Amino acid sequence: MDHDGRSMPVPLSEAHGVGFDYRNGAGVDFEPYPHFLEGHETAEWWRAWTGNAEVDGSEFRVFGQDGTGGLAAFWLVRSGEPIEQQPVVFLGSEGQTGVVAQNLWAYLWLLADGFGPWEATEYPDHEHEPRPDTRLSEIAERWAPAHRLSADEVISAAREEFPRFDELIDSMCR
Repeated sequence: MDHDGRSMPVPLSEAHGVGFDYRNGAGVDFEPYPHFLEGHETAEWWRAWTGNAEVDGSEFRVFGQDGTGGLAAFWLVRSGEPIEQQPVVFLGSEGQTGVVAQNLWAYLWLLADGFGPWEATEYPDHEHEPRPDTRLSEIAERWAPAHRLSADEVISAAREEFPRFDELIDSMCR
């Protein structure tokens, strides 16, 4: 990572560089950022989203959004661990929340299986039609060959490890 802390891990940048096919709402609704949001940008969004001026969202490193402005981020919950080992979460513009992958490696396989952060949060109760992406599969295979899981397995494992994420977020809201 560079000196300002905004550079993304290379595997994340590579995966996001492939792009996502929205397919008129049946595909992946995700717009990755070229860099992590700056802390003041995250704090501004977080305070507006929660209605709580006492929180700043510093435990999140935001890396993209869906079309409505919901944010995808790493949740810095594992003390002392690198960002690649932190869970990936989604904080929706309409209040949807969810842990979508246990770490970057699982996130790469989630993308390869045709899911973005919003689709994983809403899984299985949405109209998403996942299409595995060969280009994303190649990236996941190169960076995380020992972590191969289906989207269902990625989402299930994340939800099992962090079953109270929604409650934590709700406790920060006013």
